[in-house]
Amino acid sequence: QVQLVESGGGEVQAGGSLRLSCAASGRTFTTYAMGWFRQAPGKGREFVAAISGNGYSTKYADSVKGRFTISRDNAKNTVYLQMNSLKPEDTAVYYCAAAGSGSTGLLYIYEHHYPYWGQGTQVSVSS
Repeated sequence: QVQLVESGGGEVQAGGSLRLSCAASGRTFTTYAMGWFRQAPGKGREFVAAISGNGYSTKYADSVKGRFTISRDNAKNTVYLQMNSLKPEDTAVYYCAAAGSGSTGLLYIYEHHYPYWGQGTQVSVSS
């Protein structure tokens, strides 16, 4: 069982930056692929970014590529999402997710691969 706790959300003006953190419980963090998803008001949850257990592989949604960076610190059992050049359309609740992959090199981009989810953190970007 993995428990995830997100932090770092808030309100920011367009063009600003935020860094989200997701702290995970458990002793085998390096075998968990991690992902960030978001859900805007009235919309479904969408993929944002993912990272493999060893941190060597990453994947981004086209809408955030070049602006967001996912990273992880396995010594701290924490994954981060650095968000730069934020736009009003980035406004959403952001969720951290974990998937035990049995390998340190895999990542996933689909929701159904992730059995563990955090409670979400609100990001609001004003124009």
